[in-house]
Amino acid sequence: MVSGGIAVLILLLCVGLIVYLTSKHKMNAFVVLIFTAFLFGIMVQMPLPDIVKTIRDGFGGTLGYIGIVIVAGTIIGTILERTGAALAMTQGILRVIGKERSPLAMSVAGYVVSIPVFCDSGYVILSPLNKALAKQSGKAMATMAIALATGLYATHCLVPPTPGPIAAAGILGADLGRVIGFGLLVSIPGMLAGYFWAVHFAKRYNIEIDGGESYEELMSKYGRLPGGIHSSLPILVPILLILFKSVASYPTNPLGEGTLRTVLQFIGDPVTALMAGILIAMTLIRKDQLKEALDGWMNEGVKNAALILAITGAGGAFGRMLKSSPLSDFLGANLSSLELGIFLPFIIASAIKTAQGSSTVSIITTASIMAPLMASLGLDPAYTVLAIGAGAMTVSHANDSFFWVVSQFSGMDTPMAYKTYTTATAILGVTTILAVALVSVIF
Repeated sequence: MVSGGIAVLILLLCVGLIVYLTSKHKMNAFVVLIFTAFLFGIMVQMPLPDIVKTIRDGFGGTLGYIGIVIVAGTIIGTILERTGAALAMTQGILRVIGKERSPLAMSVAGYVVSIPVFCDSGYVILSPLNKALAKQSGKAMATMAIALATGLYATHCLVPPTPGPIAAAGILGADLGRVIGFGLLVSIPGMLAGYFWAVHFAKRYNIEIDGGESYEELMSKYGRLPGGIHSSLPILVPILLILFKSVASYPTNPLGEGTLRTVLQFIGDPVTALMAGILIAMTLIRKDQLKEALDGWMNEGVKNAALILAITGAGGAFGRMLKSSPLSDFLGANLSSLELGIFLPFIIASAIKTAQGSSTVSIITTASIMAPLMASLGLDPAYTVLAIGAGAMTVSHANDSFFWVVSQFSGMDTPMAYKTYTTATAILGVTTILAVALVSVIF
């Protein structure tokens, strides 16, 4: 094989190719990552039979660890979206926080809803409510838009079962319970930073709210919604089960080594926990929705998961290829002297995110690059996942689909979206990585 230095140059070429093909030509990320894995293997002069085996092992190994979890999480998100449970959770948050503090309420609602639901879908679902509250409360529409968008973005990039963080956890071998627990923690400062930016900066910009419906009209149109607590259970129960498993599996055995530990490890396994989440989500389905839900909604969830599964597996294949090359030893020896620590994955993820737009592609590509370096750099896998997530929200602009969802559904023109939303994502990402760095020192 080639030397480590040459392998680094080849890696840079391959990453540049990934960015170019996915951003400039909008080429499917699965095809790009698999193609690039082949290209990297050939260019570093890996034996040809080993190239195919490495790609197969990397693809299958990653999906074997995390594939079912991604599909189950996507199905839960689809059910919460279709039953109105996402809106019901938002109503509950509004009752607690109050309509007079509607920007904070929508930021918190986005934070919660985006754990199982893609941020793009979450914004579309909550946008009519966001506009109705802006009209009723007299808050600037730009403030409401940025508060909701940053709340959604905070957990979208950091907290499973959102597919990006799950995929990164699978590629890096991180404990999912620790990723969830610390992800919920470090995403709070990010969410609050986005909220304060919305309240103190975005309010300067005026957006004319089109006709729309009042809050009362909107609620009456949806009819009977599930209860707020009931709606939250498909998210809350799996998260708690996974966290309990992490506690039970801790090396000091805080819950002993008997039956309780065995049971918690079983029900808290991400596969078991997320399948339980599907069963709980199904209790939200009304009788008149049952036929459509069991056929259409389930199929929709699986279809939505398919692309993420393909990209995740391809990222695992690319990462396994990097790990099998001279790259890992060379980069580990040289990067450790720079002492960037947890900021290294953040820098890589933010560069890829800014260049090509997709947070999910940024997360998976960066995790693949970091996988072979973890041991030599001495990085904790869970904190690395979170650092990558922080980078994958820095920054969102015109090459990101969420940028257009936020701007179009809130009535912003493009220059205003750059001034309010793009700057907010930069603040969100920087605040989050500082929180990750602090948590990694304390814990």
